[in-house]
Amino acid sequence: MPTVLRIKGYRVGFYALDWHEPPHVHVSKRGCAAKVWLNPIRIEKNYGFRPNELREVIEILEHYEEAILGAWNKFFR
Repeated sequence: MPTVLRIKGYRVGFYALDWHEPPHVHVSKRGCAAKVWLNPIRIEKNYGFRPNELREVIEILEHYEEAILGAWNKFFR
């Protein structure tokens, strides 16, 4: 899984086999994980993150959205 961002203990990346889905990332930290759509940014699936952590994830992704989408497009297109 290519990692596009590591920040505040979160690892943000995507799976190479996800090319057929809309742009999204997988976020993990300390055994928790989430799948997050990028356009618009919203939580698709959550595996263990608390609500305040999900808010932090969304804030981080909003801040780095352009760079993350650029990495997605570069990798998949």
